[in-house]
Amino acid sequence: DNSLIGTIPSQLGMLSKLTWLNLCCNSLTGTIPSQLGMLSKLTGLDLSYNSLTGTIPSQIALMSNLSELDLSFNSLTGTIPSQIAFLSNLTYLDLFSNSLTGTIPSQIAL
Repeated sequence: DNSLIGTIPSQLGMLSKLTWLNLCCNSLTGTIPSQLGMLSKLTGLDLSYNSLTGTIPSQIALMSNLSELDLSFNSLTGTIPSQIAFLSNLTYLDLFSNSLTGTIPSQIAL
């Protein structure tokens, strides 16, 4: 656990060699920057236990190597983007305890 506050900098999307990003258990606010989708080598993204708001950006589907995605315990809204189904390496997805609406995209189960 850290005590990071503020928003997630969109410039993190420029760290092209980054393979894991763990910012869980902080006091981060604001939205998930769509620029994180540029992290094509990322295998794990953990933004759980923060105070993130807004929607899950569809650009997450650009993280072609992503195997673990944890966005639990935030205040995310909107629907689960169907583009998540394009993450063919995804083995772990945790969206627990948000304010997401709608249905789970059927493409995810394929």
